[in-house]
Amino acid sequence: MTDIPEVPVWATRLLAARTARDWSQRDLARELIRVSDEPLTEVPNLIRRIRGHETGEHRPDAFYTRLYCKAFGLTEDQLFGTVIKPVPTLALPTLAPDADLYERITRAIEHPSRVDMATVQWLEHCLAEHRRVEDTIGSRPLLPLIHAQLSIVADLARGARGPLADRAVAVLAQYAQFIAWMCQDSRQHAAALAWYDRSHAWALEAGDACLASTTLNMRAHQAWSLGDAPRCVRLAEASRWHDGRTAHGVQGMAAQMAGRGHAQLGEANQARTRLAEAEDLIRTAAEHPDDEPPWMYFYDEGWFLMQRGMAELELGDGRRAADYLERGLSTLPYHYRRDRAWFGACLARAQALQGDAEAAVATALDIAPDATTLNAYAETELHRIAHDLAVAGAPGAEALRECLAGSKP
Repeated sequence: MTDIPEVPVWATRLLAARTARDWSQRDLARELIRVSDEPLTEVPNLIRRIRGHETGEHRPDAFYTRLYCKAFGLTEDQLFGTVIKPVPTLALPTLAPDADLYERITRAIEHPSRVDMATVQWLEHCLAEHRRVEDTIGSRPLLPLIHAQLSIVADLARGARGPLADRAVAVLAQYAQFIAWMCQDSRQHAAALAWYDRSHAWALEAGDACLASTTLNMRAHQAWSLGDAPRCVRLAEASRWHDGRTAHGVQGMAAQMAGRGHAQLGEANQARTRLAEAEDLIRTAAEHPDDEPPWMYFYDEGWFLMQRGMAELELGDGRRAADYLERGLSTLPYHYRRDRAWFGACLARAQALQGDAEAAVATALDIAPDATTLNAYAETELHRIAHDLAVAGAPGAEALRECLAGSKP
């Protein structure tokens, strides 16, 4: 498979600045018109220009560079990164280091042996913030930026000594795990597998059982996404070898992944037994959230309901699947755009499975724009649903096909 072209870092920053304010491209176009001292083109033409800038197809000229900065209230360096910084990041207010920390980071990058705890903690915070941005803008724009950050973290980890070395290598493992996830999300499966393996090795080196377990579990998810159910179950069970040294949420994630693998195999009893076990573990985790590692920030009872919905979908029970998915989606914040697209596609499939074509089309139409721009798996699922509905002669199938074609950037 051909690698997906990288999006320039400046384009990623521009996209993140808009989504951080919860603006649509139309909202941004109107803001550009508002702050401009000169007449601009009509909104539809501006939206096309914005889309070209955010995908990296065209870099803004000097006029639009100044206009974007004015609209977002940011400097050119903050928005487009015209000055080299110690660590490339998005223009997020929470990531701006004060003068002392900036000096520490710069000194550590120039001389990795001088890395200190404050710098490592800032890198952990930096990764956490970018994880949350990825929930909104998807993986493709962030991959080159996180790759650049990981290169710096690797140098610092080699320079760390004593107890700080374990902490630095653990951060390195987290970066590798995040890159692996984004590669998988972008359907770069070979790259994802290589990064998961690297993350697992670094996690073991750092003595981080939670992350070692998580990387195996994410490989199980990758196997599931490729339709390899037996491997999914084996990897999910292997991730539980660390039980007793891992958080309850990490154990619950592994149990539910094994349940989904059994569901993909059509083994209803085993699937539901594992899922019931996972539910108990996740409820226990919810009572002690501070015990969970930072990458588990998204995993709660609402999320688990959607995992159960996916399992029931595999087992062919549209009614149960739709119930779980609807309840889970009702708890999922709207800024999780990529994931709302995927679980929305699952809900549309469940509704179609029940024979409710009208509901399936309505759900699919609602999430189609985000599916085509943020989630290739959701887009594929919607095309399948549109095809199946068309074969069944369901009203609305052609409208869904047209919507999917029109939503493609």
